[in-house]
Amino acid sequence: MVTDQQVRRLFDVRHKHDYQYQAADVAGMSSKTAGKYLKNGKLPSQCRVEHTWPTRQDPFADDWAFIEKVLQDTQAALEGKTLLAYLQQAFPGKYHNGQLRTLQRRIKAWKALYGPAKEVFFSQHYDPGQWSCSDFTSMNTLNVTIARHPFEHLFYHFVLCYSNWQAGRICFSESFESLSLGLQDALWKLGGVPCYHRTDNLTSAVHKVGHPDIFTDKYRGLAGHYGFASSKTNPASPHENGDIEKSNDLFKKAVDQSLIIRGSRDFDTVHDYETFLQKIIDRMNQNCHKRFAEEIEVLKRLPNLRYDDYETKTCKVGRGGTFRLLHNTYSAHSRLVGETVKVRVYADTLEIWYAQRHIETLPRLRGENGHYINYRHHIDRLVRKPGAFENYCYKEDLFPTSQFRIAYDILRDAHSIRQANKAYLKILELAAKESESLVNEALRLLIHLEEEISVEKVKAFIDLKQKTPEPTDVTIESVDIHEYDSLLETPECVCV
Repeated sequence: MVTDQQVRRLFDVRHKHDYQYQAADVAGMSSKTAGKYLKNGKLPSQCRVEHTWPTRQDPFADDWAFIEKVLQDTQAALEGKTLLAYLQQAFPGKYHNGQLRTLQRRIKAWKALYGPAKEVFFSQHYDPGQWSCSDFTSMNTLNVTIARHPFEHLFYHFVLCYSNWQAGRICFSESFESLSLGLQDALWKLGGVPCYHRTDNLTSAVHKVGHPDIFTDKYRGLAGHYGFASSKTNPASPHENGDIEKSNDLFKKAVDQSLIIRGSRDFDTVHDYETFLQKIIDRMNQNCHKRFAEEIEVLKRLPNLRYDDYETKTCKVGRGGTFRLLHNTYSAHSRLVGETVKVRVYADTLEIWYAQRHIETLPRLRGENGHYINYRHHIDRLVRKPGAFENYCYKEDLFPTSQFRIAYDILRDAHSIRQANKAYLKILELAAKESESLVNEALRLLIHLEEEISVEKVKAFIDLKQKTPEPTDVTIESVDIHEYDSLLETPECVCV
């Protein structure tokens, strides 16, 4: 078989010899073959006929018209395995499972030649300082734990589309408060405002389809405060926000790799974990400092103040010393029973306000039908009404730590229910008025030593720990100031 290299050699030497057979000998082919290629002027690879005919009989040829109609009717949505099973039912005994790969190849070729058009993704060009985007991404696949407890959470992720500079923070829901807090933190860390900001079809920012307004009033207020134009993707179209989707993947991969190097996915506190994530973001931002410098020059100025990243709710404290907010129950101090309070709802916390004064801050619960009962709110009433403790619907919330729970069970075993409840409530009152940590330490010690648990022993332990040590007696001898005169006298010189 003559190769392209031989024919090229023939073309090179044909004018150097008087006869064709001489050039053919140099190229390593017969004179007749040389004449064919010299006349044709093409290489062997250019003369080959494309292989378009089948090498074996097509088992689906007889019924291909039927198969093609099925594909057209279903918009080519059927997979090969499903279609083969359908053919086996329609034509019993004619087709077997070994023909699946052949059918898949035929379907693939038909889709490419005659099937429906596929979606095309168009790469976008961004100018410095023009576009930013953000999204919430779940971090649960990383299996992070806090103090050995599973930590389910989201991450709000903000990215500048031109430079890929990014920022973010831990959050627990896709609420407007989480969006507002995360976006504002990112903008103030950035030090400027881009012209446009794009989000997914978030319910916290975008109304449902059919609403006359695209964006919610709260999100429009946030955008107006910072002066950026809002943009959103279409429903179920995350690829339209491809920059942030890709950044989410890269960020979570970087976090996972850093956790592997760290050797543990457990953190002592949420703050430690947040610091760990911020270090990763800072390290990733170092790779885009040149483009980021271009964006900084053209960003718009920040406003003088932040936008309120909370929502104000009005709640009435019921007779039970609790109020309902966002489908969850919270306790308030017994002094506020019957009063109406204002609650500032932040992404992670609730601020209780009454008479223009900030009363306290509570953690915000996630989900529905949860409850947060602070024993300090009701302990003074429970001490006076110990009989209400036994069947109190939020009784489990009145055990601050496991030591309190164990101590209560020991009291139940040693005394009657009434006496045990009274003793435990007295101990709980000490924790509220003195120190929860000292009471917990006292209970731990008594349980470890298997001593009787009583309010007197706990109180004695607290007094011992809080006792101020007596001052040490220091004796200072009086000083004769005339002794300093001797230091001023000039010593006599001794000459030798």
